[in-house]
Amino acid sequence: MKKLLFFLYTMLELTYFATAQTADEKAILKVLDDQIYYWNKGDLDNFVKGYWNNDSVMFIGSKGVVYGYQNTLNRYKQTYSDTAKMGKLSFKILHVNKLSPDTYYVVGKFFLKRSIGDAEGHYTLVFRKINGEWKIVSDHSS
Repeated sequence: MKKLLFFLYTMLELTYFATAQTADEKAILKVLDDQIYYWNKGDLDNFVKGYWNNDSVMFIGSKGVVYGYQNTLNRYKQTYSDTAKMGKLSFKILHVNKLSPDTYYVVGKFFLKRSIGDAEGHYTLVFRKINGEWKIVSDHSS
């Protein structure tokens, strides 16, 4: 009986999350879907369009902190210099939390299916609504 109740509660939660998404949450998830699409095409120039095009955007990875849109793009191009290194990307979204009307916090997991060996890790993204568009202003991936 406890298992059945737990199952029903879990299904209710999932249904609520799927139907209770706000327009902002849907727009943020669209940014992430677009990133997956462009990554899987091998198009890093369009992949990074999900980031704020500003010198203050921040990417934190295994090699430290990188500031700036162009520096973030350069880091991606250096680390993932060919499609074998890029592989195929997918995300699992764990949390989408509203911090303020123009700021969201997203936690997820990334998966890279690659011929040179798969990779996966977690990320924390801070999205801000800038000029009517949701952009990543901070990315901590590990």
